[in-house]
Amino acid sequence: MANFARTDRVAQQMQREIAELVRLKINDPRVRLVTITGVEVAGDYSHAKVFFTRLDGKHEEAQQGLDHASGFLRKHLAGSIKLRIMPQLHFVFDSSVERGSHLSQLIDQAIASDKNLPE
Repeated sequence: MANFARTDRVAQQMQREIAELVRLKINDPRVRLVTITGVEVAGDYSHAKVFFTRLDGKHEEAQQGLDHASGFLRKHLAGSIKLRIMPQLHFVFDSSVERGSHLSQLIDQAIASDKNLPE
């Protein structure tokens, strides 16, 4: 852990805290089924990109809910993470999980079609 930069450690802590807050404290139905996949913190701690995914395809709805809850999340983060400046939270949809699922389906289809070919 000593090799990680402080911003990386702060980002990991923020990811854990935000995921917990989203799961337990936010009652907005738009934010249900949201998974926090990562956080990138700027070097000056002024901004943080919070990556999220939602497998049911309603990521625009989730984006609105998370943007609406950003002040609440910052307030709770400030209480648990000691920083001089708590970063502004910017929520970004992480499509990598969706792409991975799609690629997995394509691979399964290719394997199934190979099994149907005569040898």
